[in-house]
Amino acid sequence: MSERKDRLTNDDIHRYTVTFWKVIIGCIAFGIILLFAIGLGLFGSLPSFRDLENPKSNLASDVISDDGVILGSYYLQNRSNVRYDQISPNVVNALIATEDVRFYSHSGIDFKRTFTIIFYNLVGRKQGASTITQQLALNMFQEEGRARSFWKRFIQKLQEWIIAIKLERNYTKEEIITMYLNTVDFGSYNSFGIKSAAQTYFNTTPDKLNPEQAAVLVGMLKGPSMYNPVRNPNRSLARRNTVLERMRIAGFLSNPEASDLKQKPLVLSFKPNNHNEGQAAYFRAVLKKEVQKIFQEQNRVKADGTPYDLDRDGLKVYTTINSRMQRHAEQAQREYMKTLQSEFSSIWKYSNPFKGEAAKLLEQGMKRSDRYRNLKDSGLSDEEIRKSFNTPVKMTIFSWKGEIEKTMTPMDSIKYYKLMLRNAVMSMEPHTGFVRAWVGGINFEHFKYDQVKMRTRQVGSTAKPFTYAVAIENQGFSPCFSAPNYPVTIDGWTPSQSKPISGYITLKSALAYSQNYVTAYLMKQVGATAVVTLIKKMGIRSPNLEPFPAISLGSFDASLFDMVGAYSAFVNHGVWIEPNYITRIEDRNGTVIYEPKARVVVAMNEQTAYAMTDMLKGVVQRGTGRRIQFKYNLKNPIGGKTGTTQNNSDGWFIGITPQLVTGVWTGAEERAIHFPTTRQGGGANTALPIFAIYMKKVYADPTLKYSKGDFEPPKGGISITLNCDAYAAPSPAPADSTAAASAPAPTEKSVEDIE
Repeated sequence: MSERKDRLTNDDIHRYTVTFWKVIIGCIAFGIILLFAIGLGLFGSLPSFRDLENPKSNLASDVISDDGVILGSYYLQNRSNVRYDQISPNVVNALIATEDVRFYSHSGIDFKRTFTIIFYNLVGRKQGASTITQQLALNMFQEEGRARSFWKRFIQKLQEWIIAIKLERNYTKEEIITMYLNTVDFGSYNSFGIKSAAQTYFNTTPDKLNPEQAAVLVGMLKGPSMYNPVRNPNRSLARRNTVLERMRIAGFLSNPEASDLKQKPLVLSFKPNNHNEGQAAYFRAVLKKEVQKIFQEQNRVKADGTPYDLDRDGLKVYTTINSRMQRHAEQAQREYMKTLQSEFSSIWKYSNPFKGEAAKLLEQGMKRSDRYRNLKDSGLSDEEIRKSFNTPVKMTIFSWKGEIEKTMTPMDSIKYYKLMLRNAVMSMEPHTGFVRAWVGGINFEHFKYDQVKMRTRQVGSTAKPFTYAVAIENQGFSPCFSAPNYPVTIDGWTPSQSKPISGYITLKSALAYSQNYVTAYLMKQVGATAVVTLIKKMGIRSPNLEPFPAISLGSFDASLFDMVGAYSAFVNHGVWIEPNYITRIEDRNGTVIYEPKARVVVAMNEQTAYAMTDMLKGVVQRGTGRRIQFKYNLKNPIGGKTGTTQNNSDGWFIGITPQLVTGVWTGAEERAIHFPTTRQGGGANTALPIFAIYMKKVYADPTLKYSKGDFEPPKGGISITLNCDAYAAPSPAPADSTAAASAPAPTEKSVEDIE
């Protein structure tokens, strides 16, 4: 009986042993078959060799200045790659000590750690078993992220193993570390990758992160939200110290070092990323549309045939903008517009500019607003909407002293912004066409519409040099020719002139003092068609440029971009070069995918061009631009032209130097809102000062090295007489006028009133 019991027991043991090994072998076989099936892609495609060589990730595209400064980025996720040598060893050490201490000894899968973690999970101590390589595989090739269901997560884990092994075969350990740190998510504030995280939380670069900073960032990987140092500083501090302790255990920190670092408080230099931040925000907005247009028109696509995406593909857009000149232009605008806005606001402080036709501006402003559209979509009647617009609410408004929290009605905010002066500045090199500074508005956060290229305004007297150039080029007029400065009628059109200098006056003086009658006289001699032809050759694409006599006085609209480009032809010996702001575009691998070709047009001969630069110098030496010399003490050779449109709605100044042409425009959003007098609202007061302040900063910057020399004359010498003293006295004026020769030169005050 006992022997039989023992025999049954032995049989049972044998049977159980066989069953056990069958189960084990079956599980292994099942695992092998499952792995094989996963490898074949039966449970979802796996990355190919090409995918491993070119892993997908949303990379921010950088806009880079001519002097190597990143002006800003385009992104869905603010992620920029860095090289291994651009990452602090503190970050690498913290990562390995915390996430994968045997990183350098395994081949993608740490089986020892895996089985240990399985045991811990069985006894209720949940821990993660993924190596850094596996986490990289999840980040880069599992677009849906970590699966929630057990079965899907199990399949996903096996996929990670396969991908991790492939990654280890194709990349070095340093490359894997680098890719991992470039792909991880550091929580909110658009911080993706170590470069963005270092900038966001510590305002530094990855190579400068110290041990405690590195520990904060690596600690966030366990839970970017839970251990966010801004939102949860106490948890972040505790997690940082845990990472520091693991660095000590791993031998990356000594006991005293770890102890000292744990005692330090959590110190941040928080600077969240924002599309609107950085230099040249208006320029970057225009540039993005331009690049997208180029890619579409030229059918530039990636190797896989898909179009380039600035928000995802990590492109490098190299521009002609100089970061220092951009900063000088922005500062010049800020310095003067504070004063000018204060003057403008004080004028209308006790008056109502929204009378008569101007009252419609408020109605239009209301109906164009997002608030109006939202209320309309919600089903409110017009009466209810108007009531809402006249009900005070809390809001943040722009001011030159910074953003202001204020309680006011939405209608009052419309009035406030309608009375806010706008401004734009553009500066370029005439001999290369390179745009060096671009300030498209006063504040991109509040006023996003670009005023440099995207908006056109009436150009006023800045158009006069075009008529003078045609007269010199086509009709042989000399700058010293004395023209009658009397009313002229052309096809029923007779221009007016505020305080004209009566009698005969040289063309040089007429341009300096911005005399309308002489300009109209020249228009009658040369014809409107010839002037339009020259304007178009000089790159001005105006929506209302037609051959009417009034174009001589700037009745047409044009962009600041086109006007600066046109004036550059005067400086560049009569050759117009299309303003350019892109030097090249590279893909993420550094391959050039676009380089622009300069568009060049010979607009006039160099004798005419040089004569025009000399006449424009006269504007600054004794004409409407005199304050550049007497107020801003810029005595070097500078030319330019002021411009003021009807009712002082627009103030312009286009200034030229031998190496730079810079344009400034100032005006309100609506032309019906303006200064009451030309002395206040003319280009000499609203635009010229910004040019002068900017140029003073440029000349004072030792890194820029712009010359204060004179304009270069034609190579063959000057055939046009520019010294009017060499001419005889002008012909006598008609009996009802006073000869200009006997009249005193206009004073500064009278010159401004003329303009």
